[in-house]
Amino acid sequence: MLSARWLNKRKPHWARLTQLVDRSGSRGVSALTHSELQELGLLYRQTASDLSTVREDPASQQQARYLNQLLGRAHNVIYMGRRSEPGGILRFYRETYPQIFRDTLPYTLAAFAVFLAATATGFLLSLYDPAFPRYLLGGPMMDTIERREMWTHSIVTVKPLASSAILTNNLAVAFAAFAFGITAGLGTLYLLFLNGLLFGVIITACWQAGMSLALLNFVTPHGVLELPAIFISGGAGLLLAHGLLFPRLLPRRDSLARAGGQAARLLLGTIPLLIVAGFIEGYVSPTDLPARVKFPFAAVMAGLLALYLAYASRPARQATPPS
Repeated sequence: MLSARWLNKRKPHWARLTQLVDRSGSRGVSALTHSELQELGLLYRQTASDLSTVREDPASQQQARYLNQLLGRAHNVIYMGRRSEPGGILRFYRETYPQIFRDTLPYTLAAFAVFLAATATGFLLSLYDPAFPRYLLGGPMMDTIERREMWTHSIVTVKPLASSAILTNNLAVAFAAFAFGITAGLGTLYLLFLNGLLFGVIITACWQAGMSLALLNFVTPHGVLELPAIFISGGAGLLLAHGLLFPRLLPRRDSLARAGGQAARLLLGTIPLLIVAGFIEGYVSPTDLPARVKFPFAAVMAGLLALYLAYASRPARQATPPS
């Protein structure tokens, strides 16, 4: 039998959930503030757990019916979500996403640091052991580099197919870097390190073959978008891992759900970047355009991305009247 003390302790939470559901009314979650939405989700999960406890007591059928109805109403509010609006996607990328990126910037920087450390490791290992690049890249690719030929010429002859394959591969890497955050971040760190290691080895091999300019001429136009997208995706995976490993005052499940929602939105912002980068890598990067064209093009793309992420959706500063 349920104790009166337990019921008195839980009833204020049920009353608060009822209040939030009543406040939402016909507008749904749009009627609630951000903190109220977080509270709604937490109370919903706690009340669901309470219902399981109440159902075990045959003498508390009335309480069970009340909680069941309350959870049904709360479920409709939560999963009905906001009504879809034509400009919702545009608003997300114009206002919401840049703010999420800035709020989670330390995770993206951590992913970049791992990639950079792996690149340096690949560079140093290639200098120390000349056989290491051939072991990692394979004989055919190393033979092509040693002949001072770029391995990207075949892309030019099949541009639509190559662009599609590049986009698919980049999306797969980005989604994997995010999803592997559930492995406590180990999978995310492995992907970041492996890709950084390959990048360092390729840089070294091309430099030793006298092809540094050719490599930069190919990588720079799309790399200024593709690499940040990979770092952001890796940051999303690390954010997910942080929510799993360090729940603080929240239950681990709630901490993971909260971090996962923010990480998923962080990942969504990389999709347009990868689409544009895949198009550039298939149609622009492998062409014979000179460096004096490709480098300024890459600088413009990088500048636009930096301005978007740094300043989009920031509130305008109000001028203070003179005293």
